[in-house]
Amino acid sequence: MTALRPLGSSDLNVFPLALGGNVFGWTADETASFAVLDAYAAAGGNFIDTADMYSHWAPGHKGGESETVIGNWLASRGNRSDVLVATKVGAHPRYKGLRAVTIKAGVEESLRRLRTDYIDLYYTHFDDPEVPVEEIITALDQLVKAGKVRAIGASNISAERLAASLAFSEREELARYVALQPHYNLVSRDTYEGELQDTVAAHGLSAVPYFALASGFLTGKYRPGTTVDSARAEGAGKYLESERGVKVLTALDRIAGARGAEIASVALAWLAARPTVVAPLASARTVEQLPALLAGAELKLSVEELAELTAASA
Repeated sequence: MTALRPLGSSDLNVFPLALGGNVFGWTADETASFAVLDAYAAAGGNFIDTADMYSHWAPGHKGGESETVIGNWLASRGNRSDVLVATKVGAHPRYKGLRAVTIKAGVEESLRRLRTDYIDLYYTHFDDPEVPVEEIITALDQLVKAGKVRAIGASNISAERLAASLAFSEREELARYVALQPHYNLVSRDTYEGELQDTVAAHGLSAVPYFALASGFLTGKYRPGTTVDSARAEGAGKYLESERGVKVLTALDRIAGARGAEIASVALAWLAARPTVVAPLASARTVEQLPALLAGAELKLSVEELAELTAASA
Protein backbone atom coordinates (compact mmCIF):
# COMPACT_ATOMS: atom_id res chain seq x y z
CA MET A 1 0.00 0.00 0.00
CA THR A 2 1.48 3.33 -1.05
CA ALA A 3 1.91 5.65 1.92
CA LEU A 4 -0.14 8.84 1.92
CA ARG A 5 1.59 12.18 2.43
CA PRO A 6 0.41 15.12 4.56
CA LEU A 7 -0.62 18.16 2.52
CA GLY A 8 1.00 21.22 4.06
CA SER A 9 -0.43 22.15 7.46
CA SER A 10 -3.87 20.70 6.64
CA ASP A 11 -5.36 17.48 7.96
CA LEU A 12 -5.49 16.08 4.41
CA ASN A 13 -3.30 13.08 3.59
CA VAL A 14 -2.88 12.54 -0.13
CA PHE A 15 -1.76 9.78 -2.46
CA PRO A 16 1.62 10.77 -3.98
CA LEU A 17 0.11 11.03 -7.47
CA ALA A 18 -2.73 13.47 -8.04
CA LEU A 19 -5.03 12.35 -10.85
CA GLY A 20 -5.74 15.17 -13.28
CA GLY A 21 -9.36 15.55 -14.31
CA ASN A 22 -8.83 17.96 -17.21
CA VAL A 23 -9.46 15.15 -19.72
CA PHE A 24 -12.73 13.99 -18.15
CA GLY A 25 -15.66 14.98 -20.33
CA TRP A 26 -13.21 16.17 -23.01
CA THR A 27 -10.84 13.60 -24.55
CA ALA A 28 -12.25 10.92 -22.22
CA ASP A 29 -16.02 10.46 -22.27
CA GLU A 30 -17.91 9.56 -19.09
CA THR A 31 -17.49 5.80 -19.54
CA ALA A 32 -13.73 6.08 -20.12
CA SER A 33 -13.42 8.58 -17.27
CA PHE A 34 -15.24 6.27 -14.85
CA ALA A 35 -12.88 3.43 -15.81
CA VAL A 36 -9.80 5.58 -15.11
CA LEU A 37 -11.23 6.83 -11.82
CA ASP A 38 -12.13 3.28 -10.75
CA ALA A 39 -8.62 2.01 -11.55
CA TYR A 40 -6.96 4.91 -9.74
CA ALA A 41 -9.10 4.36 -6.63
CA ALA A 42 -8.49 0.60 -6.75
CA ALA A 43 -4.74 1.29 -6.66
CA GLY A 44 -5.15 3.33 -3.48
CA GLY A 45 -5.39 6.73 -5.16
CA ASN A 46 -7.45 9.32 -3.30
CA PHE A 47 -6.46 12.74 -4.75
CA ILE A 48 -8.47 13.93 -7.76
CA ASP A 49 -7.81 17.33 -9.32
CA THR A 50 -10.14 19.35 -11.50
CA ALA A 51 -11.27 22.95 -12.14
CA ASP A 52 -14.56 24.70 -12.78
CA MET A 53 -13.37 25.81 -16.24
CA TYR A 54 -12.52 22.32 -17.61
CA SER A 55 -13.22 21.90 -20.55
CA HIS A 56 -14.72 25.16 -21.78
CA TRP A 57 -12.20 25.34 -24.66
CA ALA A 58 -13.71 22.33 -26.46
CA PRO A 59 -16.34 22.99 -29.15
CA GLY A 60 -19.81 22.99 -27.63
CA HIS A 61 -18.52 22.99 -24.04
CA LYS A 62 -19.25 25.65 -21.43
CA GLY A 63 -16.92 24.65 -18.59
CA GLY A 64 -17.79 22.36 -15.71
CA GLU A 65 -17.80 19.17 -17.80
CA SER A 66 -15.00 17.59 -15.75
CA GLU A 67 -16.61 18.41 -12.41
CA THR A 68 -19.89 16.95 -13.68
CA VAL A 69 -18.24 13.66 -14.63
CA ILE A 70 -16.45 13.44 -11.28
CA GLY A 71 -19.67 14.27 -9.44
CA ASN A 72 -21.54 11.55 -11.31
CA TRP A 73 -18.77 9.07 -10.49
CA LEU A 74 -18.78 9.96 -6.78
CA ALA A 75 -22.57 9.59 -6.66
CA SER A 76 -22.60 6.28 -8.51
CA ARG A 77 -19.79 4.77 -6.41
CA GLY A 78 -20.90 6.17 -3.05
CA ASN A 79 -17.29 6.82 -2.09
CA ARG A 80 -17.23 10.56 -1.39
CA SER A 81 -15.59 10.17 2.04
CA ASP A 82 -12.77 8.07 0.55
CA VAL A 83 -11.73 10.66 -2.03
CA LEU A 84 -10.11 14.08 -1.74
CA VAL A 85 -11.44 16.38 -4.45
CA ALA A 86 -9.49 19.48 -5.44
CA THR A 87 -11.04 22.04 -7.75
CA LYS A 88 -10.34 25.64 -8.72
CA VAL A 89 -12.07 28.98 -9.13
CA GLY A 90 -11.33 32.07 -11.18
CA ALA A 91 -11.07 30.93 -14.80
CA HIS A 92 -14.57 29.71 -15.70
CA PRO A 93 -15.98 31.88 -18.53
CA ARG A 94 -18.90 32.93 -16.31
CA TYR A 95 -16.89 33.27 -13.10
CA LYS A 96 -13.66 35.01 -14.02
CA GLY A 97 -11.36 36.62 -11.50
CA LEU A 98 -11.17 36.46 -7.73
CA ARG A 99 -13.57 39.06 -6.44
CA ALA A 100 -15.33 37.80 -3.30
CA VAL A 101 -18.68 37.66 -5.09
CA THR A 102 -17.12 35.57 -7.89
CA ILE A 103 -15.51 33.11 -5.48
CA LYS A 104 -18.78 32.66 -3.59
CA ALA A 105 -20.80 32.12 -6.76
CA GLY A 106 -18.17 29.83 -8.27
CA VAL A 107 -18.01 27.50 -5.28
CA GLU A 108 -21.78 26.98 -5.32
CA GLU A 109 -21.64 25.92 -8.97
CA SER A 110 -18.72 23.56 -8.30
CA LEU A 111 -20.53 21.99 -5.35
CA ARG A 112 -23.61 21.46 -7.50
CA ARG A 113 -21.71 19.82 -10.34
CA LEU A 114 -19.60 17.69 -8.00
CA ARG A 115 -22.81 16.61 -6.21
CA THR A 116 -21.25 17.19 -2.80
CA ASP A 117 -21.58 19.63 0.08
CA TYR A 118 -17.86 20.22 0.56
CA ILE A 119 -14.65 20.53 -1.44
CA ASP A 120 -11.49 19.15 0.11
CA LEU A 121 -9.01 21.54 -1.51
CA TYR A 122 -10.08 24.75 -3.23
CA TYR A 123 -7.51 26.56 -5.37
CA THR A 124 -7.46 30.04 -6.80
CA HIS A 125 -6.75 29.02 -10.40
CA PHE A 126 -4.99 32.18 -11.57
CA ASP A 127 -4.09 35.10 -9.38
CA ASP A 128 -6.08 38.28 -9.94
CA PRO A 129 -3.68 41.15 -9.22
CA GLU A 130 -6.51 43.69 -9.39
CA VAL A 131 -8.07 42.18 -6.26
CA PRO A 132 -6.35 42.75 -2.90
CA VAL A 133 -5.16 39.55 -1.23
CA GLU A 134 -7.21 40.62 1.79
CA GLU A 135 -10.45 40.29 -0.19
CA ILE A 136 -9.47 36.91 -1.67
CA ILE A 137 -8.36 35.35 1.62
CA THR A 138 -11.37 36.70 3.53
CA ALA A 139 -13.75 35.17 0.96
CA LEU A 140 -11.94 31.82 1.09
CA ASP A 141 -11.89 31.88 4.89
CA GLN A 142 -15.66 32.33 4.93
CA LEU A 143 -16.02 29.20 2.78
CA VAL A 144 -13.85 27.25 5.22
CA LYS A 145 -15.83 28.52 8.23
CA ALA A 146 -19.08 27.58 6.45
CA GLY A 147 -17.81 24.01 5.95
CA LYS A 148 -17.95 24.26 2.17
CA VAL A 149 -14.17 23.99 1.80
CA ARG A 150 -11.73 22.04 3.97
CA ALA A 151 -8.45 23.61 2.82
CA ILE A 152 -7.30 26.26 0.36
CA GLY A 153 -4.50 26.47 -2.18
CA ALA A 154 -3.18 28.73 -4.92
CA SER A 155 -1.99 28.23 -8.49
CA ASN A 156 -0.31 30.53 -11.01
CA ILE A 157 0.67 33.14 -8.44
CA SER A 158 3.84 35.15 -7.87
CA ALA A 159 6.06 34.63 -4.84
CA GLU A 160 5.28 38.19 -3.73
CA ARG A 161 1.50 37.74 -3.83
CA LEU A 162 1.75 34.31 -2.21
CA ALA A 163 3.83 35.71 0.66
CA ALA A 164 1.42 38.63 1.08
CA SER A 165 -1.54 36.24 1.21
CA LEU A 166 0.13 34.07 3.84
CA ALA A 167 1.10 37.10 5.91
CA PHE A 168 -2.48 38.39 5.90
CA SER A 169 -3.85 34.96 6.89
CA GLU A 170 -1.44 34.73 9.80
CA ARG A 171 -1.98 38.31 10.95
CA GLU A 172 -5.78 37.99 10.92
CA GLU A 173 -5.86 34.31 11.95
CA LEU A 174 -7.78 33.34 8.83
CA ALA A 175 -7.55 30.25 6.63
CA ARG A 176 -4.16 30.05 4.94
CA TYR A 177 -2.96 28.41 1.77
CA VAL A 178 -1.65 24.90 2.42
CA ALA A 179 -0.74 23.99 -1.16
CA LEU A 180 0.57 25.52 -4.35
CA GLN A 181 -0.01 24.11 -7.81
CA PRO A 182 2.90 25.33 -9.95
CA HIS A 183 3.96 24.56 -13.51
CA TYR A 184 6.97 22.31 -12.88
CA ASN A 185 8.68 19.38 -14.57
CA LEU A 186 12.05 18.21 -15.91
CA VAL A 187 11.93 20.55 -18.89
CA SER A 188 10.36 23.49 -17.06
CA ARG A 189 12.18 24.17 -13.83
CA ASP A 190 12.43 27.96 -13.75
CA THR A 191 8.62 28.15 -13.60
CA TYR A 192 8.89 27.06 -9.94
CA GLU A 193 12.45 26.85 -8.65
CA GLY A 194 13.81 30.00 -7.03
CA GLU A 195 11.76 32.56 -5.12
CA LEU A 196 8.43 30.75 -5.50
CA GLN A 197 9.77 27.42 -4.25
CA ASP A 198 11.61 29.21 -1.43
CA THR A 199 8.35 30.84 -0.31
CA VAL A 200 6.55 27.49 -0.35
CA ALA A 201 9.34 25.88 1.70
CA ALA A 202 9.59 28.73 4.20
CA HIS A 203 5.87 28.57 5.00
CA GLY A 204 5.46 24.80 5.02
CA LEU A 205 3.22 24.54 1.97
CA SER A 206 3.09 21.48 -0.30
CA ALA A 207 3.58 21.65 -4.06
CA VAL A 208 1.33 19.70 -6.43
CA PRO A 209 2.94 20.42 -9.83
CA TYR A 210 0.84 20.52 -12.99
CA PHE A 211 2.22 19.67 -16.45
CA ALA A 212 4.26 17.07 -14.55
CA LEU A 213 4.84 15.21 -17.83
CA ALA A 214 5.17 18.36 -19.98
CA SER A 215 1.94 17.71 -21.92
CA GLY A 216 3.10 14.16 -22.63
CA PHE A 217 6.65 14.92 -23.76
CA LEU A 218 8.09 13.17 -20.70
CA THR A 219 6.32 9.92 -21.57
CA GLY A 220 8.93 9.45 -24.32
CA LYS A 221 6.39 9.12 -27.12
CA TYR A 222 7.59 12.29 -28.85
CA ARG A 223 10.69 11.54 -30.93
CA PRO A 224 12.27 13.13 -34.00
CA GLY A 225 10.31 12.13 -37.11
CA THR A 226 7.31 10.77 -35.21
CA THR A 227 3.72 12.01 -35.31
CA VAL A 228 1.58 11.68 -32.20
CA ASP A 229 -2.22 11.78 -32.29
CA SER A 230 -2.91 13.95 -29.26
CA ALA A 231 -4.71 17.20 -28.48
CA ARG A 232 -1.45 18.34 -26.88
CA ALA A 233 0.97 17.20 -29.60
CA GLU A 234 1.91 20.67 -30.79
CA GLY A 235 2.87 21.87 -27.31
CA ALA A 236 4.73 18.71 -26.31
CA GLY A 237 6.58 18.42 -29.61
CA LYS A 238 8.33 21.78 -29.17
CA TYR A 239 10.53 20.35 -26.41
CA LEU A 240 12.29 18.22 -29.05
CA GLU A 241 13.67 21.42 -30.50
CA SER A 242 15.57 22.32 -27.32
CA GLU A 243 18.92 21.00 -26.17
CA ARG A 244 17.50 20.46 -22.70
CA GLY A 245 14.66 18.34 -24.07
CA VAL A 246 17.05 16.03 -25.91
CA LYS A 247 19.37 15.71 -22.89
CA VAL A 248 16.47 14.92 -20.59
CA LEU A 249 15.10 12.24 -22.94
CA THR A 250 18.56 10.64 -23.19
CA ALA A 251 18.89 10.48 -19.39
CA LEU A 252 15.33 9.19 -19.00
CA ASP A 253 15.94 6.50 -21.62
CA ARG A 254 19.05 5.26 -19.82
CA ILE A 255 17.53 5.18 -16.34
CA ALA A 256 14.22 3.69 -17.51
CA GLY A 257 16.09 0.98 -19.40
CA ALA A 258 18.27 0.14 -16.41
CA ARG A 259 15.27 0.04 -14.09
CA GLY A 260 12.89 -1.75 -16.43
CA ALA A 261 10.52 1.17 -15.91
CA GLU A 262 8.43 3.41 -18.13
CA ILE A 263 9.94 6.79 -19.00
CA ALA A 264 6.91 8.56 -17.52
CA SER A 265 7.41 6.72 -14.22
CA VAL A 266 11.01 7.92 -13.98
CA ALA A 267 10.06 11.53 -14.81
CA LEU A 268 7.36 11.52 -12.13
CA ALA A 269 9.69 9.89 -9.59
CA TRP A 270 12.24 12.68 -10.11
CA LEU A 271 9.55 15.29 -9.58
CA ALA A 272 8.15 13.56 -6.49
CA ALA A 273 11.63 13.61 -4.95
CA ARG A 274 12.08 17.37 -5.38
CA PRO A 275 11.96 19.62 -2.31
CA THR A 276 8.40 20.67 -1.30
CA VAL A 277 6.71 18.36 -3.85
CA VAL A 278 4.08 16.11 -2.29
CA ALA A 279 2.20 14.79 -5.33
CA PRO A 280 2.88 15.39 -9.02
CA LEU A 281 -0.27 15.85 -11.07
CA ALA A 282 -0.86 13.78 -14.21
CA SER A 283 -3.89 12.73 -16.24
CA ALA A 284 -4.85 9.58 -18.10
CA ARG A 285 -7.40 9.34 -20.91
CA THR A 286 -7.47 5.54 -20.74
CA VAL A 287 -6.90 2.86 -18.14
CA GLU A 288 -3.90 1.70 -20.18
CA GLN A 289 -2.11 5.01 -19.54
CA LEU A 290 -2.54 4.77 -15.77
CA PRO A 291 -0.02 2.08 -14.66
CA ALA A 292 3.01 4.15 -15.70
CA LEU A 293 1.69 7.08 -13.67
CA LEU A 294 0.99 4.95 -10.61
CA ALA A 295 4.42 3.36 -10.87
CA GLY A 296 5.95 6.82 -10.61
CA ALA A 297 4.43 7.11 -7.13
CA GLU A 298 6.21 3.92 -6.06
CA LEU A 299 9.56 4.30 -7.82
CA LYS A 300 12.44 5.55 -5.66
CA LEU A 301 15.41 6.74 -7.70
CA SER A 302 18.94 6.56 -6.37
CA VAL A 303 20.93 9.66 -5.45
CA GLU A 304 22.99 9.13 -8.62
CA GLU A 305 19.93 8.79 -10.85
CA LEU A 306 18.34 11.90 -9.39
CA ALA A 307 21.59 13.82 -9.91
CA GLU A 308 21.84 12.64 -13.52
CA LEU A 309 18.34 13.89 -14.31
CA THR A 310 18.88 17.15 -12.45
CA ALA A 311 22.07 17.80 -14.45
CA ALA A 312 20.42 16.91 -17.76
CA SER A 313 17.55 19.29 -17.07
CA ALA A 314 19.69 22.19 -15.90
